[in-house]
Amino acid sequence: MWNPGFKPPETQPARLHGFHRAFCIYSEHYRGTPKKPGLILGLLAGGSCRGLAHRLPAASYDKVRRYLWQREIENDGVYVEEIRTLHLADGRAVPSLVYLADRAHRQFAGKLPLARSIALVRQGKGATGSNIDYVRNTLAHMHELGLRDRTLEELARRASL
Repeated sequence: MWNPGFKPPETQPARLHGFHRAFCIYSEHYRGTPKKPGLILGLLAGGSCRGLAHRLPAASYDKVRRYLWQREIENDGVYVEEIRTLHLADGRAVPSLVYLADRAHRQFAGKLPLARSIALVRQGKGATGSNIDYVRNTLAHMHELGLRDRTLEELARRASL
């Protein structure tokens, strides 16, 4: 959400019905290692999720799609790419590319006790930095958008102690 990895020509607040944001994936590359995994967000069935929709640029569509495929699928393969309807803030409902948590993947953590999540976030350091920075950046960006997530807030507060 806060780091699309490309320059979108349009970004809008959006809601995805039928899925919610959850710390449910062990990170063994970007925010951890195989010996000391971190914990990252995925989209799980149930509820709804508010965030941002980024339009892919038409001029570099194929390049951006390859980048997203490599980043979200090839690196760790912990996500499943699907097309789902997003409801944009301007009232449009648009078919959109989303990456859902793959429950069959070996890095799928599922719902963990808070104490275990805190331990993973504290220990996680990987190719793109510390896991606690990931949590803080996500939380800061959500607050900028006026979004609250009490579970994420509690995790950030307790992991920072």
